[in-house]
Amino acid sequence: MTGGLAALGLSVGMLMTSGASSAHAATWPTPNGSQGVSSTISVSGTKDYGMKRLYGTGDLGSGGQDEDQGPILELAPGAVLKNVVIGAPAADGVHCKGSCTLQNVWWEDVGEDAATFRGSSSSNVYTVSGGGAKEAGDKVFQFNGAGTLNVSGFAVKNFGTFVRSCGNCSTQYKRTINLSGIEVNWKGGRIAGINTNYGDSATLRNITIVGDGSKKIVPCQKYLGNDDGDEPDSNGSGADGTYCRYSSSDITYK
Repeated sequence: MTGGLAALGLSVGMLMTSGASSAHAATWPTPNGSQGVSSTISVSGTKDYGMKRLYGTGDLGSGGQDEDQGPILELAPGAVLKNVVIGAPAADGVHCKGSCTLQNVWWEDVGEDAATFRGSSSSNVYTVSGGGAKEAGDKVFQFNGAGTLNVSGFAVKNFGTFVRSCGNCSTQYKRTINLSGIEVNWKGGRIAGINTNYGDSATLRNITIVGDGSKKIVPCQKYLGNDDGDEPDSNGSGADGTYCRYSSSDITYK
């Protein structure tokens, strides 16, 4: 099984010791206890939750798609969040105010978004390593800030868009997205959504799509973004070598 995971670019650490025994990487961990969160937790430095489940209560407990919800966790620039399960209600998940690292973070039932990446510096690097997310009616990762988002060894299931460069934020930036070793499970809409007019790019490597025999999931959707809050227009889809960077060999269907 280890060899199969390596072929997917996934780590054995994604298969927690909680009775995981099947071949797919998207075997969800059993949380080590649960903690209700009624107001956003601020994180700086490194925080390891030891696979505890955090879930929203009170103002963070609606479980809806409200764009104004606060996050369960807000990470200061440079913070590292490790080994945590975000349960339901998940509110607006995790916010990064600048460069951050999310390591082995799992979302059982995405609320508004799993994680939102902010920050105005083009040198910001947001890293997601391992983990997974499911039941996202809209977006999993919302990329609002500037810089580069790297996601590797991640599993996603039942989602609208896996990673979206903000299409209508009041301040827009060029955003770079790198996805590697991602297991995408049907049902889903788009893996990456980017704004060509702002110079975004999305590079896809070693992507495995499971259960999408009709190939309905769009690997890379292009948009014409704006800064006035309007719904962005589509600008085509598919690999082009400039904005959507991948080849047919980068995507495997199972």
